Amino acid sequence: MEDPAEGSGSSLQLFTWEEIGLRTGQEHSQQERWLVINRKVYDISQFYWQHPGGARLINHYAGQDATDAFVAFHVNKILVRKYMNLLLIGELAPGQPSFEPCKNKLLVENFRELRATVKRMGLFNPSYLFFFLNFLQILMLEVATWFTLWYNGTAVISFLIATLLLTTAQVQGWWFQHDLGHLSVFSKSKWNHLCHEFVMCHLKGFSSSWWNRQHNQHHAKPNCFPKDTDILLHPSLFALGKTLSVELGMKKEKWMPYNHQHKYFIIIIMLLLPFFTLYSLYFVIQRKLWVELAWILTYFTRFFLTYEPLLGVNGVLGFFLLVRVLESTVFLWLSHTNHIPMHIDYDKNADWFSAQLQSTCNVNQSFFNSWFTGHLNFQIEHHLFPTMPRHNYWKVAPLVKSLCDKHGIKYQCKPLLTAFADVVHSLKESGELWHDAFLHKEAAASTGEISQQLPQRCNTAGKV
Repeated sequence: MEDPAEGSGSSLQLFTWEEIGLRTGQEHSQQERWLVINRKVYDISQFYWQHPGGARLINHYAGQDATDAFVAFHVNKILVRKYMNLLLIGELAPGQPSFEPCKNKLLVENFRELRATVKRMGLFNPSYLFFFLNFLQILMLEVATWFTLWYNGTAVISFLIATLLLTTAQVQGWWFQHDLGHLSVFSKSKWNHLCHEFVMCHLKGFSSSWWNRQHNQHHAKPNCFPKDTDILLHPSLFALGKTLSVELGMKKEKWMPYNHQHKYFIIIIMLLLPFFTLYSLYFVIQRKLWVELAWILTYFTRFFLTYEPLLGVNGVLGFFLLVRVLESTVFLWLSHTNHIPMHIDYDKNADWFSAQLQSTCNVNQSFFNSWFTGHLNFQIEHHLFPTMPRHNYWKVAPLVKSLCDKHGIKYQCKPLLTAFADVVHSLKESGELWHDAFLHKEAAASTGEISQQLPQRCNTAGKV
């Protein structure tokens, strides 16, 4: 495990975990934000809002051990080190554990050993041929879309084939930008960032900065409300997870008829990407990201100039909206199969390995599943090692399973259709729990699904 900080331990002030927790606790000053990385204590009170990955991302670890999250997210740790030294204020006192006492020491150590082994195996090294072929696939699908309409005309069958081709290209574009956003395509972060901006803005029509800020928060605290942006639709649209759903019901909150959410889920996800298309434009204008705005405008210009001569003005607008709706349905349905059926709760500050395993599941491996999901059928491996190139997930999966078996942690993997069904079942179950709690507070309390106190600081170590 690389130490991001340098310096003599004898000249640093010593702290206990209790002091760190108190100085950043909600009952105390909200102006102070400390975190721990490799036994070093950092004051991020003035820095967090300048954090390149977003203020909220680093703020989610205030008062906690961020060692494994730091290692997981940062590729060039030498570059980061010079900035971190300016924030260093002390270290853990002798006798204090290297990570919080509530965490499973053996599990944390074993996972760090696993990561070191995986790195020695070269599984963080990208295959440029693999990613070139993925990029070429997207371009060929877009060319095939135009050729289908140009050669066969705009009859119903031709139009539907073109819609299917372009929807596939756009979904595959999501997976490719996802690789670039996680810095897993090129060995240098700079090239990942530049190409991510091109793919996300010019080929997709979305802001790359908006995506990174949202998605990295999801990885930092998956299924932790309200830190995970992927579940921020709770409670405005959905009641998610058993604990949170019962809590909503007992508070008599009813933003939506949650007991019917498994029915309207498909309608909501059809509309999300069209909505995010507009929100992304608002995001870049609000933050004055003019380069991204220029790239996004080239996407819409290219789309209009490509298809308007074939479809006309009304036709090209309808074609764009139809593709966006289908793209939204496929992409968001696939991306939710790995998380919605899993444990959703407040942040209990679990160790990195346990946090990812309790909130994430896999879909069975096959050529189609891996292609269709952008290899995110190996969602567990992706969450444990977010900067790992996706073509190596299947290689590390047996090692992850072995570690799960050693510590009695459930490694969930299911067929694709079962994963789809589990999304519906989990929404139905949490909606019914909300409904029961909303109508019968006493009955809800007897389920034992909700705590009457604030969430505990730690999960039971090593259990998911």
